[in-house]
Amino acid sequence: MLYDGSMSRYKQPKGRKGSQRWIQHLVNERREILDEALVAISHGPIDWCSPLRDDDFSEYRDGRALEKVGVHLSRRPLESFWPPKGPQWDALGVTAAREPILVEAKAHVSEMFCSAQSSSPTSCALIRKSLDATAKALRAKPGTDWMLRFYQYANRLAHAYLLRTLNGIPAHLVFIYFVGDKEMNGPATAAEWKAAISVLHEALGITGKIPRYVHDVFIDVNGIH
Repeated sequence: MLYDGSMSRYKQPKGRKGSQRWIQHLVNERREILDEALVAISHGPIDWCSPLRDDDFSEYRDGRALEKVGVHLSRRPLESFWPPKGPQWDALGVTAAREPILVEAKAHVSEMFCSAQSSSPTSCALIRKSLDATAKALRAKPGTDWMLRFYQYANRLAHAYLLRTLNGIPAHLVFIYFVGDKEMNGPATAAEWKAAISVLHEALGITGKIPRYVHDVFIDVNGIH
């Protein structure tokens, strides 16, 4: 992985396994599978902005990610909500209605566990403030710490909240869960993923409170070539 400094662009190798392999393959070779899986929100072919083969399979974060999907935050700027080096999106796209799609992809359950790692007190304070604001907006159960265990999921929710609620942009946050990745010993059924997601939601105190702009998509990789 190579970081293209000021632009928040990360060049990626061609994925050989896991979620990186599958998301690259689908975006570049089998878009019809993604279009079908996301038809409820896309209403037509999706214009995928990353990770593209002719762009070094690059993944994007921060302002450059927003630029890729044509987003300008006119009400609440990103820098007032989150420090640099925020979520690095597995894929970015735009629907036929020009609605941004932000994707986080998983192939095995252990990828769901993550705690905040920032060493800067200033950055930590801003992150915690924004996570708390997001949790409050989603009516999360009091006493849950979104910087622990499922921090990656939480910070994706926070960025979707920034776009949708604070800026009025009709963005979609999509979690793609790959089913049947035997090489990664991933879940063999969507039901296994749903059980893990249920635990995650309970830990974050948001069971039954997921916004309509957050979507879980399950794609079986068996038979995909």
